[in-house]
Amino acid sequence: MNGAVLEEGIDPPELDAVQRRRVARLGMWLFIASELLFFGGLLFAYAHGRLSFPAGFAVAGRHTDVWLGTLNTGVLLTSSLLVALAVEAAAHGQRRLAPRFLWGAVLLGCSFLAIKGVEYRQDFAEGLVPGPGFVLQEPGAQLFFMLYFTATLLHALHMVVGIVALALYAWFGRRTGSDWLRSSRLETVGLYWHFVDVVWVGLYPLLYLVGRSW
Repeated sequence: MNGAVLEEGIDPPELDAVQRRRVARLGMWLFIASELLFFGGLLFAYAHGRLSFPAGFAVAGRHTDVWLGTLNTGVLLTSSLLVALAVEAAAHGQRRLAPRFLWGAVLLGCSFLAIKGVEYRQDFAEGLVPGPGFVLQEPGAQLFFMLYFTATLLHALHMVVGIVALALYAWFGRRTGSDWLRSSRLETVGLYWHFVDVVWVGLYPLLYLVGRSW
């Protein structure tokens, strides 16, 4: 044990911290893998519907708001950059700067949800909510919007969890200092936030670009 520690150049007091960091990272990766399996089921349903009703999916896809979807994609990518900057700031001991980056990511996350709320309001007004009042008659169009609302609402729920986590780290990190702003802790919550963003990047072309020619 001591030989392994000396070989890796890690002092014994630091070994537990390194192990905790590895365990936390592994736990988050396992959680992300389980979530990917869940979203994978939705992607399988989407692929089956797309193959079964290509015309209906194309018609329905042209009724999503591509501009709001594109704006939200930019918002999330920028938020991921801020989270990465927060991790780097914490790693370099910039304890006052890291919470500012986190609050910026929280603000962008809330902006994403607000924009999505505007889009949902448009969908309701245009009769694009699956049910008796659904306006599109093309076979498969209603299935598209069922998958659209399921995937985006599930993603929004993950966004809320991520926003709360980032806000807690920013708030308590600023008040209590290094314990909450250790780079290992921020890396773990950062992995979750990046996962949420990657899911959206995958959903964006499926929900907003299908059926459109540029």
